[in-house]
Amino acid sequence: MAGPRVTVVAALQIATGVPIERILAFEAEIRGKSLVVLPEAVLGGYPGRTPFVEYFHAAVPVPGPETTALAALASRTGASLVVGVIERDGSTLYSTAVFLDPDLGLVGKHRKLVPTARERLFWGRGDGSTLPAIPTAAGLVGAAICWENHMPLLRAAMYAKGVEIWCAPTADDRDVWQASMRHIADEGRCFVVSACPYETGGDDPFRGGSVIVGPTGDVLAGPLRDGEGLITAEIDLDDIVSARKSLDVSGHYARPDVFALTVDERPRDGVTFLR
Repeated sequence: MAGPRVTVVAALQIATGVPIERILAFEAEIRGKSLVVLPEAVLGGYPGRTPFVEYFHAAVPVPGPETTALAALASRTGASLVVGVIERDGSTLYSTAVFLDPDLGLVGKHRKLVPTARERLFWGRGDGSTLPAIPTAAGLVGAAICWENHMPLLRAAMYAKGVEIWCAPTADDRDVWQASMRHIADEGRCFVVSACPYETGGDDPFRGGSVIVGPTGDVLAGPLRDGEGLITAEIDLDDIVSARKSLDVSGHYARPDVFALTVDERPRDGVTFLR
């Protein structure tokens, strides 16, 4: 019998750069899930496919009308949402994951710390002020976007926050990404929900690969290839308790006498006014 620590999580695999109505159309599928993760850049789109001015205007403010619509979707479905968006702040764009709560609406965001390859031409770099761990009905949730998942010190910081469900919005559809997701789940003894885009056509298609992994690296759902859709898995947070008995990288498996990590969570604005 399902207990209070047993819940259903999901990854929604759709294209990048879709209109908000495309996400809202999945309301029936989202309803009844406790947490749903969507891909990187699902709102705003992946860079380099349209002229920059057009791309700039397709990005969304946070908060803004799109996050209001996503908050309403969370409220109607009862699902917490983690959605990859291209955030427009002034004249700079960021790859951002926004967190929507069914009761509280927009409760946090995480800006990608290091854009990769051609992304560096279009996106700014986040700072340590947007590294939240968000309580949800599914568990304590954090996010790392695409190749941030390859940053060992970022992983160490998020593990230390006690993240139970690691959300990985991504645009990486390679087979090796599956190995990375399984490694993080096993290393952090957490559930991993990764959502990857699926889209065809053009010179830069995405073939999907959304996956859900358990806290010892076992694949619970997916990878979903060559199509849109929602993958789901029933998870039990007590599986994390069992898994961390043998490996807790921020606890009994740490060596603070040998290794230390300092995380600066102060905002790093370009200009500071002192009065």
